[in-house]
Amino acid sequence: MRMRDTFIKPMHPEGRKFVAIFAAISLVLFLIWDPLGWLGVGLTVWCYYFFRDPERVVPQRPGLLVSPADGIVSLIEPAVPPAELGMGPEARTRVSVFMSVFNCHVNRSPAAGELVKMAYRPGKFLNASLDKASEDNERHALRIRLEDGREIAVVQIAGLVARRIMWWKSEGDHLERGERFGLIRFGSRLDVYLPDGVAPQVLIGQTMTAGESVIADLRSPADGA
Repeated sequence: MRMRDTFIKPMHPEGRKFVAIFAAISLVLFLIWDPLGWLGVGLTVWCYYFFRDPERVVPQRPGLLVSPADGIVSLIEPAVPPAELGMGPEARTRVSVFMSVFNCHVNRSPAAGELVKMAYRPGKFLNASLDKASEDNERHALRIRLEDGREIAVVQIAGLVARRIMWWKSEGDHLERGERFGLIRFGSRLDVYLPDGVAPQVLIGQTMTAGESVIADLRSPADGA
C-alpha cells in the first residue's frame, strides 16, 4: 500500500517539538484524571496530523498552475498584488485558498520559475477567510517569474490562530512546480495572483490539494475559450 493511501503520513520536522509537548502534557493529564489524559492523546494525534507532509503527484503538463495549499477556495476576485512586491498598481485575478486547522499546512509553489522577490510584512491576525485579511494581516509575499517571462505572486497570510509564517527559500532560488517553500502554523490562507489574461479554473467552495489541484492554465485566455 502506498504511503499516500494510508492514515499514517510523513510529518514535517517542524511538528516534532509540538507533538512531543502535547504528548508530555497528556502524560501529566493521565496522572490527574484518565479522561483528561485521553483528551490529551486526541489533541496529540491532531497535532501530528496538522504537521503531516504527504508526497503529492504534481501535474506535468506545461502551462498549469497548481494550488499552493490544501483547503477551500474562499475568494476569486480582482486585486492589486502587495505593494512590497513591486508588481505595479494594476489589478489581477486573485484566487484565495483558506486552510482550516484540519488541513495540511505545507505550502507549495504553483509553478516553476525564479523567486525574484520576497517580502515579509507584520500585521493583524484577523480571520483569514475575510477579504480584508489580504491587506491587514501579517503576510509573506513571493514574486515568481515563470519560465515564459510572465510573473505571479503568492502570498502566505496568517489567520486568526496562526502565529508563525515560515519559509525556506531565498531570492534568486529556482522553484519547481509543486515544490515545498513554506508553512503556516495553525490556520491561515494563501493568495495567488494570476498573470494578466489568465482565467482561474476553480470555483468558490472547491476543495484544493496543494501541488495537485489545478487552479489555472497559462495557455487559456481570460474568457475561458
